[in-house]
Amino acid sequence: MKIAVASSDFRSVSGHAGRAKRWLVFTIDENSAVSAPQQLELPGEQVFHYVEENGGAHPLDGIDAVITLSAGDGFVKHMEKRGAIVALTAEKDAAKAVHDYLAQTLSDPKPHPIGALICKTLDLFSKHK
Repeated sequence: MKIAVASSDFRSVSGHAGRAKRWLVFTIDENSAVSAPQQLELPGEQVFHYVEENGGAHPLDGIDAVITLSAGDGFVKHMEKRGAIVALTAEKDAAKAVHDYLAQTLSDPKPHPIGALICKTLDLFSKHK
């Protein structure tokens, strides 16, 4: 299993997953051991907000889940089409978020009414609706 965490600083969980360039990718083996994360920085054209649905292979293809502080509905639908679940959380520590996700104890996201409105507005202009 692979879990990708949006992380602007390669340590903590960040939001706006559809516009995230930096990701931590954790691999979980058959014994449920979690690997040290691989750092991945996407080039601008590979940021999900700009990727076409039929745009071919993506560096994050094959992940099973995405953990982020926030994401718009368009991003969630886009990731579902790619076979990944999107988990929103208030947890800022990336490694703890992955462990909590696996234990099914991941904290709920904090409400962001203004942030949610911005994400919905951006989704109107996104290529992945």
